[in-house]
This record gives sequence, C-alpha cells and structure tokens, in this order.
Amino acid sequence: MKSSAVLINKDDNVATATKDLDVGEKVLVQDDDSTFEIQVKEPVTFGHKFALSDISQGGQIIKYGEVIGVATRDISRFGHVHVHNVDSIRGTFTDRKEG
Repeated sequence: MKSSAVLINKDDNVATATKDLDVGEKVLVQDDDSTFEIQVKEPVTFGHKFALSDISQGGQIIKYGEVIGVATRDISRFGHVHVHNVDSIRGTFTDRKEG
C-alpha cells in the first residue's frame, strides 16, 4: 500500500492527506523515519488535515512543529481538521487590508 498522508514533524498532532480519502479508508501515514496505518473517520480532501489524536475544543492544532490554530470544537482521532473546526492563528484572507 502506498502512503496517502504525510506527517511533517514528529510533534504534529495532524497529518496531511496526499490524495482524497474516503470514510473508513485505511491510510499509510509517512514521516521521515517510519510509516504507520490508520483508518480515517470522515472524508478528507487532498491537502486537508486529519487528527492523529483526540483534540479538545480550545486545543492546539500543531503542524510543522508549530501551533497553527485552535480547535473550535472537539475533534476525534482520525477526524477531518479544517476551517469548519479550527480557528487559524496565522490569519485569514479576510484579515488582510487592501494596499
């Protein structure tokens, strides 16, 4: 089975899908040193994230070894992580002022 997700940093609590993933699909997650298998609980679109552990509302979303957002509701292990359940701490397009 080919890897379908990548773990960018060992401290991350999310992995990123490298293809569209269906509910219940078994996924190989690859990092620099190893590969492990999980089964996604929700559809995850290419480029979107899924949780590697339960993340409570208010919990940090960690990618690249950095906090990139805060969960706006509880996110279950292997659940989809995206704008519907995360507030970004890096800002959004609407935060930008026209120049």
